[in-house]
Amino acid sequence: MNWFRKESKKEEHSLFKIIQHFKKSGDFIDFHNPQSPASFWISYFGSLIDAEIIHRDILPFLNKLPTKKLEDIKAGLPIENVMITSDLETIQKMMLKGSLLIRLKEDDNKGLLVKAEMNKAREVTIPEEEFSVVGPKESFVESLTTNLNLVRKRLPIPQLEIKEFTVGTLSHTRVAVLYISGIANEENINTALQRVGDLQYHQILDSSYISQMISDNDNSPFPQLIDTERPDRVAGVLAEGSIVILVDGSPHALIGPTTLVKFFSALEDYFINWQLASVLRVIRLFAVSFSILVTPVYVAVLNYHYELIPKDLMATLVSSRSLIPLPPFLEALILELTIELLREAGARLPTKVGQTIGIVGGIVIGTASVEAGLTSNVLLIIVALAALASFTTPVYKMGNAIRLIRFPFLMLAELWGLIGIGIAFIFLMGHILRLTSFGRPYLEPIYPPRLEDLKDAFIRLPFKMQEKRPIELQSPDTIMFSKRKADENKDIDE
Repeated sequence: MNWFRKESKKEEHSLFKIIQHFKKSGDFIDFHNPQSPASFWISYFGSLIDAEIIHRDILPFLNKLPTKKLEDIKAGLPIENVMITSDLETIQKMMLKGSLLIRLKEDDNKGLLVKAEMNKAREVTIPEEEFSVVGPKESFVESLTTNLNLVRKRLPIPQLEIKEFTVGTLSHTRVAVLYISGIANEENINTALQRVGDLQYHQILDSSYISQMISDNDNSPFPQLIDTERPDRVAGVLAEGSIVILVDGSPHALIGPTTLVKFFSALEDYFINWQLASVLRVIRLFAVSFSILVTPVYVAVLNYHYELIPKDLMATLVSSRSLIPLPPFLEALILELTIELLREAGARLPTKVGQTIGIVGGIVIGTASVEAGLTSNVLLIIVALAALASFTTPVYKMGNAIRLIRFPFLMLAELWGLIGIGIAFIFLMGHILRLTSFGRPYLEPIYPPRLEDLKDAFIRLPFKMQEKRPIELQSPDTIMFSKRKADENKDIDE
């Protein structure tokens, strides 16, 4: 009885048993060619293997091979990634990643692994979320190898280092951490490497999984890592000293450490003159503040502080609300929820249908609600402007956070008016002040105050005035370029 158990355990861990288990899958192929001089067995997953490599580079060679040694097959195959091993774990892992196994006998515990994986990836296209009129038109795709190529060709330097991890007990997803040695802070590098290396989860399907798991505060609605699909933005932040994380299967990169102000900075700001870029940044910041506060202020003023409304405007508001049966809070809440429903429906439907739903639905529902006397035309205009202002945020995930925090402001405005809005603002600032990104302050350069970093925060000053890297990145090499040397190079006309 003991002997039988030992034999069963031995067979369970044999290569033959692994092959038999793989055969349960309909896409697994295991065939024997007895007419070949080498009389080999070949096994692979048809869904993972490039059939052209098999029929062009492998089978013609094997059918002519007279020897019966794996070493001779390895030496003669016109393929680089070939290895002979008897390690069962390696064989299983490599076959599931797109390698085929060659055995001389069916019951052999040693085989030749030939890498012949099929690489099907989307071609590099223009950015969809971070589109810019001026500048490069390339975006990341779902292939990690392609994404690394897009970064490498923009930073062809040996100091660009890439550390790869395999994350996910089921998905075995490749995750790459990128940084420039000598520019990135060692503490930031170690923090990123440790957090990615310590991840324990069954599957990683997108970089958003990584972002949620390695953020300093996963209970905050605010993203603590910038999500971008642009390789030119990645190259720019790497040169400043940031850390970048790329995930195989995801067309987005994660950037950290970061600050709140950087979420309102578009890459196009660096492709236009600094005066226009500064004006656009101020407009974005104003639009975000307007989006959060305008509806709560409307509710607070009508409920508690109507004496603040000018007489001429009061007449307009009274006439617009004369037939409205709902209080301002419910009126505003219904419109805000309607806007969110239209956004969600437009995002989930196919592109052309989604655009139609957003435009037609907004016009029809808005017009019908005003004519039915459920909402006032003044509030409809305010809510529409607030929704429009929230779209000015360059980073999509920050826009989602702004949409969410409007509702607590609206509820507190209903309870205590402008005092409630002030309380909500205090809680919001207290939360943001405690936030960090890779241990760095999230509200920098406001707190802690750093005047040097204000050159590229709320406004963007000319490049010649930005000779130092951001203080919040704590780069060991703080100088990006020498202003003195630049001034010494006189123009030919001078």
